Amino acid sequence: MNTLIVIDRAPYGSWAGREGLDMAFSLAAFDQPVSLLLTGAGVHWAKRDQDATAIGQKTVAKNLSAAGLFGVESLQVDATSCERFGLTKEQLIAGCTLVESSQATLKQFDRVVFAN
Repeated sequence: MNTLIVIDRAPYGSWAGREGLDMAFSLAAFDQPVSLLLTGAGVHWAKRDQDATAIGQKTVAKNLSAAGLFGVESLQVDATSCERFGLTKEQLIAGCTLVESSQATLKQFDRVVFAN
């Protein structure tokens, strides 16, 4: 059973996205097929060159960059959301795949978990 974890929250100000990332890493650690979809304000997770020191937090992009090493199968980023927030493919961390339709992506998975 393959799982998609959807993160639609900005990376700072809420723990929901971090909990979603932890869930993905946990599933991957137990050899469960898992992927991530960043949509809405969640696309900011994948933005390169973040600096969260002003708010006293670690940069989430570093954690996200390690997803492949932990066994997360894919890191998908909603293209429409990137466009809305002015992000280009070049501004995203390595390993991201832009997807044109979040709805079509959701249908490819047996289980979808929204990290709200």
